[in-house]
Amino acid sequence: MTATEIVFLLFAVIAVGSALLAMTTTQLVHSALWLVVTLGAVAGCFVLMTAEFVAWVQVLVYVGSVVVLVIFALMLTRQQTTVSAEVTGNRWTAAVLGLVAAAGLGATVVAGFRGEPIEGNRVGTAGSLGEVLFNDWVLPFEILSGVLLAALIGAIVISRSGTER
Repeated sequence: MTATEIVFLLFAVIAVGSALLAMTTTQLVHSALWLVVTLGAVAGCFVLMTAEFVAWVQVLVYVGSVVVLVIFALMLTRQQTTVSAEVTGNRWTAAVLGLVAAAGLGATVVAGFRGEPIEGNRVGTAGSLGEVLFNDWVLPFEILSGVLLAALIGAIVISRSGTER
């Protein structure tokens, strides 16, 4: 086993452990902070797989935006800071559904790679992603940008509909 594989396994264990802590802690803010650790470990896995661009997107978008937004929303609400018994009542159902989703995702990844090594492919670099995105996926990319623009305009219209003009 190489040093890269050992570090990858270490990041994977950290990601799984912190994800479990994020789901099981009773403090919402602590859960959000454990999510930061999880997403950071996943970014470390991306770096080890030579997908630097995807790792930076992971850090900037998820850690830098989504988690900060969650923590900001928690700070703005005057809700209780612990998880109530109503929320935790379906833990077994959620655990079973999570395992089914993980098995399905794992089967999809295994079927997608079909035992081919991914070393040296450089699949996550900005150049390779840009080439695939703007050669093969340009039409869906433009459709998605139009849908996001329509959603943004709709959100602005809805937020301003209750105010005086």
